[in-house]
Amino acid sequence: MKKFKKILLLSLLFTIPNNLFSQTSLRAKKLLDDTSIQMNSYNNYQFDFNYALENNQENIKQETNGSIIVSAKKYKLITPDIIQLFDGKDLHTIIPENEEVLITKPDQDDVVILNPNQLIDIYKSGYDFHWDIAQRVRGNNIQFVKLIPTEESQDVSYILLGINTKSKNIYKLIEVGKQRTTTTLTLENFSINKILPNELFVFNKVDYPGFYIN
Repeated sequence: MKKFKKILLLSLLFTIPNNLFSQTSLRAKKLLDDTSIQMNSYNNYQFDFNYALENNQENIKQETNGSIIVSAKKYKLITPDIIQLFDGKDLHTIIPENEEVLITKPDQDDVVILNPNQLIDIYKSGYDFHWDIAQRVRGNNIQFVKLIPTEESQDVSYILLGINTKSKNIYKLIEVGKQRTTTTLTLENFSINKILPNELFVFNKVDYPGFYIN
């Protein structure tokens, strides 16, 4: 399960004169605020994702993919290894291979994969932010904002958050760790405001006969 706790490729260091830090931070903050407002305005949203973790020094490379549906504080996450249902109160992690269901409370320290609700507002606490590179991806302008922890972090050096400047949706999260581990989360096929069944986020043990529920 630990591999799902990482958020997210490239060590992109940049140098900006000190007298420009305030200006670039305000510009970055406006883009982040606009994105937060936009994504929080949706009744629901869903996307497919690709996830990669690499540490060349340790010769580690992990990849997975999946999909997420989010409605307010509820979500359903599906990967090849697990299914997660959060009904707004309890988090049900279903592990088909082990025929096991774990019932827990979501960990507020888990970002994105284990707690998709943290995706939108990750920047609001514990980070300074600065304008970074821009990329053109399949006809879309993706602007990256660099998030730097304001307090000493054992794991994270910085995060790059890539935002589609037209739609104000998040496209990519990149986390560069202090242990030379880089993790990347790329969002694809983003869609909003679908008609969802009421029971979508509700765990029903009848659907998992013989599973051990803990």
